[in-house]
Amino acid sequence: MAIGPSIESLPADWPAWRRNLHVVIFGHHTPAGKAFDVALIISIVLSVIAVMLDSVSSIRDAYGPALHALEWMFTIVFTIEYGLRLICAPRPGAYARSFFGVVDLASILPTYVSLILPGSQYFQVIRVLRVLRVFRVLKLAEYIGEADVLLNALVRSRRKLSIFIATVLVLAVILGCAMYIVEGGTHGYTSIPQSIYWTIVTITTVGYGDIAPVTPLGQALASVIMLLGYAIVAVPTGIVTVELTRSAKQTPRTCGGCGAAEHDTDAGFCKLCGVRL
Repeated sequence: MAIGPSIESLPADWPAWRRNLHVVIFGHHTPAGKAFDVALIISIVLSVIAVMLDSVSSIRDAYGPALHALEWMFTIVFTIEYGLRLICAPRPGAYARSFFGVVDLASILPTYVSLILPGSQYFQVIRVLRVLRVFRVLKLAEYIGEADVLLNALVRSRRKLSIFIATVLVLAVILGCAMYIVEGGTHGYTSIPQSIYWTIVTITTVGYGDIAPVTPLGQALASVIMLLGYAIVAVPTGIVTVELTRSAKQTPRTCGGCGAAEHDTDAGFCKLCGVRL
């Protein structure tokens, strides 16, 4: 998950301070790099907590100025950190376009945008995505491998899931229209879109209860939709489970010691560090 090559392959014309900065910011295998990442993660968690507390009116009334100051303090710190990452990244453009590069930028923009659009600062909670660096800090590379398996399963099943969702939407339109006719446009079913909303809420087994049928025929139709909902919920689970099993067998294994990937599925040891897979 690191951006850029190892320190040995950094440009030879780089000054010492830039190389050392790269080691601290991107070199998670060094004590300084680990300390930097841990401090960064703690700052991220504290900043997200501050944003959430600011959304509580009673806390905001009592500690609003302090929370606002913390918000700007963390934003300035993360802005400086983002600039330093661009400076010491061997390929700044590649880092800026990477997943973490986009998240790093998105985590500091809301505060500046809030100067024009008040309230947008709450989007700072996107900073919590940066905590994903804990996998790199703690060398939990095997969890990243498991995430790849899940992602591959979702990608492989996207067509089946798309067809399934389209089928459910068609059923929701038909059943929603039927419920609108049965209830006669009363008891909350004031329009076909409103009836479709109720059908989706019911067929997904959410059941808010804000709208409910009153007529016997409407209740009978609702009972059918409820039973249909149980069958529908099970379908995507089965689709993803099948693809998850296939992906688990086909996805290359990742070393938990050095993080190297692309091992053969039947490999017993890491080809780079020798750790048992």
